[in-house]
Amino acid sequence: MLLNTLILIATVAGMEVAAALIHRYVMHGFGWRWHRSHHEPHQKRFELNDLYAVVFAAIAIVLIALGTGGAWPLQWIGAGMTAYGLLYFVVHDGLVHKRWPFRYIPRRGYLKRLYLAHRLHHAVKTKERGLSFGFLYAPPTDKLREELRRRQSPSTSADAATDRHDVGPVDARGR
Repeated sequence: MLLNTLILIATVAGMEVAAALIHRYVMHGFGWRWHRSHHEPHQKRFELNDLYAVVFAAIAIVLIALGTGGAWPLQWIGAGMTAYGLLYFVVHDGLVHKRWPFRYIPRRGYLKRLYLAHRLHHAVKTKERGLSFGFLYAPPTDKLREELRRRQSPSTSADAATDRHDVGPVDARGR
């Protein structure tokens, strides 16, 4: 049981690395067609970007099915992917984007750093020049602010950028 738990925890950690890489190189690359909806204002309950969650859920389901059919440790890897998906739903969709009725805005600590880092990610409305691609890990926000200032061009101002979920303007300091 200990080994299975370690596999699950390692998978959750590995998923953050994989998700950050996929976010940067797929979603902000050749997969921008789906992901663009996440960076544009809309009033719909679902967005084309949600198809990524469907793809990852399908992979987790297949792994769990194969694992319970005898291909150990695939069920624990699938369970780790599912746990990561739940954390993503709570933190990214709930806390950051307010896609469910929980309206908490963190004022300090890790959750504030995560919240501000993702707000700074959304200050860039195009697939290029993005920053902070992780979902559960965020670099220090002062480093992200500095990087955003460095990447800005006169035509792309973070001071004018607003979050699509009506939580106020975002400036280069993430406020």
